[in-house]
Amino acid sequence: MLRIAPALLLLGLALGISLADASAQERARQRSPAPATARLSFIGLADKAQVPAKLTVRFAISGMEVVPAGQVARNGGHHHLLIDTELPPLDQPIPSDFNHIHFGGGQTEAEIALAPGKHTLQLLFADHNHVPHDPPIVSERITVEVPATPAEKPRSAAAPGARVFFTDLQDGATIPSRAKIRFGTEGITVTPAGTVSQNGGHHHLLVDTELPALDREIPSDFNHLHFGRGQTEVELSLPPGEHTLQLLLGDHEHVPHDPPVVSPRIRVRVVGEAQASVAAPPPPNAYGAGRARTASPNDAAVYFVYPRDGDRIYPTSTIRFGLRNMGVAPAGVAKPNTGHHHLLVDTEPPAFGEPIPADLNHIHLGGGQTELKLTLPNGRHTLQLLLADENHVPHDPPVISERITVIVAPGGPNARRRR
Repeated sequence: MLRIAPALLLLGLALGISLADASAQERARQRSPAPATARLSFIGLADKAQVPAKLTVRFAISGMEVVPAGQVARNGGHHHLLIDTELPPLDQPIPSDFNHIHFGGGQTEAEIALAPGKHTLQLLFADHNHVPHDPPIVSERITVEVPATPAEKPRSAAAPGARVFFTDLQDGATIPSRAKIRFGTEGITVTPAGTVSQNGGHHHLLVDTELPALDREIPSDFNHLHFGRGQTEVELSLPPGEHTLQLLLGDHEHVPHDPPVVSPRIRVRVVGEAQASVAAPPPPNAYGAGRARTASPNDAAVYFVYPRDGDRIYPTSTIRFGLRNMGVAPAGVAKPNTGHHHLLVDTEPPAFGEPIPADLNHIHLGGGQTELKLTLPNGRHTLQLLLADENHVPHDPPVISERITVIVAPGGPNARRRR
């Protein structure tokens, strides 16, 4: 049997304790410092408040600067919203799931959906690596309640004679499979979603569908396209064949006005690019034709923050994107080493030398968004991210994520496959 002298044993224990202390101190040093005066709170949301099932939560920070995740800045960080959970370990990166929502793009507000009942909400600030600061910057933990029967919301009034229309598209028109659709309004102001404005609203494009219920929020899915930033045009891709298009204005909460401001429902015939070019040749460089691809750094990478490959997710989930060694810039903004995200749903990557299609399988995030609330039917789906330049053309080399598979289930992450 091996025997250790007591003196050596004590020395070993002392060294072990010393190394453990050093390791703990090293971990502590890895946390970014924060001023003791920094404060974090909710804006306009009090403890024990009654709230609707879908509400916009706004965050306030003082003594610190809000910067995107991955960007190192003294006294800087980004928000995280904790829903129905305790504080996570403060010396590790904050988890990313339905109870720990990251706002790595530097967002200071979010629209969240809560089930009827009581819920807890808390804000936690973190540095470029999603690790809370030292000392931690955390808000009060508040409780809110969603009534079992949601209160009815009055519809916003629209001025008499207000109308919405397609500016250069007539009923019965023939268009290419990738076409720019422009929207016009008269007698009403275009304002972003979330912005309360008298006689104001934003566009929704209905593709191959009837009008939704006019006394509730317009759905957000492949047939109901929202333009909540106040956009007045979209580059739309449709398969060849007959399709219907209709415009419907919605107020700050995506609810149609009273009376509804809706365009006539038109029919269009979509043909392949070759047929369309014979009928009406596109102008030079239309749809990005002939453009050189924009260079990207060799070490640039785009990836999913949530979900991960093989995850089970809810039918409506927030998909979050991460980007390394490049910056995010909106479509139309030419800036070196930047681009904007595109989410590929149940499809293979498109041709890299042409603009990415804009359709139900190729979702453009041209506003520079780093997340998207996505609704998918139950079952297995594939997701992939592809960055593109100001003209929606992938970079050279392309900045593309791995193609992941997710399983959509009504119970979300806790669902279990029936055997």
